[in-house]
Amino acid sequence: MRVCLVYDCLFPHTVGGAERWYRNLAERLAADGHEVVYLTLRQWPRGDDPGVAGVRVVAVGPRLGLYTASGRRRVGPPLVFGLGVLAHLARFGRGYDVVHTASFPYFGLLAAGALRRRGCYRLVVDWHELWTRAYWRDYLGRAGGWAGWRVQRACARLPQRAFCFSRLHAARLAREGVRGPVTVLRGEYAGDAQPGAEPYVAQPVVVFAGRHIPEKRVPAIVPALALARERAPELRAEIYGDGPERERVIALVRAHGLGGAIEVPGFVEHSRVDASLQRALCLVLPSRREGYGLVVVEASAAGTPSVVVADPDNAATELIEEGVNGFIAASASAADLAAAILRVRDAGHALRLATAAWYAEHARSLSLADSLERVAAAYGDAA
Repeated sequence: MRVCLVYDCLFPHTVGGAERWYRNLAERLAADGHEVVYLTLRQWPRGDDPGVAGVRVVAVGPRLGLYTASGRRRVGPPLVFGLGVLAHLARFGRGYDVVHTASFPYFGLLAAGALRRRGCYRLVVDWHELWTRAYWRDYLGRAGGWAGWRVQRACARLPQRAFCFSRLHAARLAREGVRGPVTVLRGEYAGDAQPGAEPYVAQPVVVFAGRHIPEKRVPAIVPALALARERAPELRAEIYGDGPERERVIALVRAHGLGGAIEVPGFVEHSRVDASLQRALCLVLPSRREGYGLVVVEASAAGTPSVVVADPDNAATELIEEGVNGFIAASASAADLAAAILRVRDAGHALRLATAAWYAEHARSLSLADSLERVAAAYGDAA
């Protein structure tokens, strides 16, 4: 089968959950014998191999900065990408059986939808997130938010085979009047889908790993740890990743006098993050908005519980069974986060054993392999 994947980022040149999903999807499809083309923006030096074995990576636009200084997506690069996708599919669309695209940043999807009949391909769309009108207004202001919401709605109403990664966004997509079946995929974890050995005895360290952008609320970890240390002075933190809010995190560490208790090393090798998660007391993910929350699954696979925050846009809460593989804090306030961290500490090794058991029970459905099998089955209709 001839498959065209469409996303403006490519792992590891940019890092995120969607990037990992499309990289894994491309490699799996190629390994299964499919002919795979990956359309993206250039993120590697011209002339270099982008490095996806068995996949033809096509840059349909130049190397562009995707984010503003505040960490929000810029409008220009998605427009350039959409035009590049439109030009490519106008020329080569008839050569594909399936065009599989991310919904966001929308203009690539609009291009694929506009040429669907001409290209005679099946359109498959991943909806990692679907924002409410109120969230759009908060993100881009009244006029920009209205425009973003209208574009999103137009994309939802294209004829398509849709995949979501949470019940939250599947329900929102249905309410928007999606034209086609919707399937929820729970699995994005590419690690060992089988339960491992007994989890490590925890060190008194809480871990965060991800981009330092406003939606992740990484700075909230610092005052929360300071408060938790009033009762448990042995607690420390390791905060991995980078982004526009990293300097604010570092400033808060200094302001709270926690230079000896909190490390903020930036981006590091994935193996180091894995090793930290295996021995961490807990993962702390104070995000306001998550489309899935892969790092929660990665932590659970190591027997490490997680602390996430209740929020209308946070689908990561669907991965937490309260008191079994972690806790859901009522808010990202220092008091609520500190209380959740201390609940993990007080639960001791029994919570780690329960987390490992939770992962063992759900390992198959949480695995990337399970999701890829379901996607490949959906492609079968296009043969």
